[in-house]
Amino acid sequence: CSGCITIRLKFLNDTEEVAVVHPDDTVGGLKSKYFPGQESQVKFIYRGRLLQDPGQTLRSLHISDNCVIHCHRSCPAAARPGPGAAAAADTGGLALGVGSLLVPAAMVVLAAVWYFRINYRQLFSTPATVSLIGVTILFTFLVLGMYGQ
Repeated sequence: CSGCITIRLKFLNDTEEVAVVHPDDTVGGLKSKYFPGQESQVKFIYRGRLLQDPGQTLRSLHISDNCVIHCHRSCPAAARPGPGAAAAADTGGLALGVGSLLVPAAMVVLAAVWYFRINYRQLFSTPATVSLIGVTILFTFLVLGMYGQ
């Protein structure tokens, strides 16, 4: 159509959907056109800014042809406890992933560096030793801040 622009709606799983809209369309109109019935669960992010005002036009947000709007679809509150809830209950609510293993892995690396510092002292200069002490103190405060509640 004349005066229409195309916008790429990009989702968290790197899939994209092309939307053809007018620059005078609003954020709320875009949500209702492409996500009918799910307007409250969809959040739009453009250039690092959350588009919260449903009455704001695309032109006022400086959204032009072939721009990318990131979309985040959250699950409705009633549908959240689904089949994954039983799996979380079996593990005691502990989610295993890279984030939960990062602190123990960093502790192992730090302990290994301290082992080499103590046993191979000639390989570590004074600035390296001072840096190792500083990293150890910083990491200690980080761990105490995270787990020492």
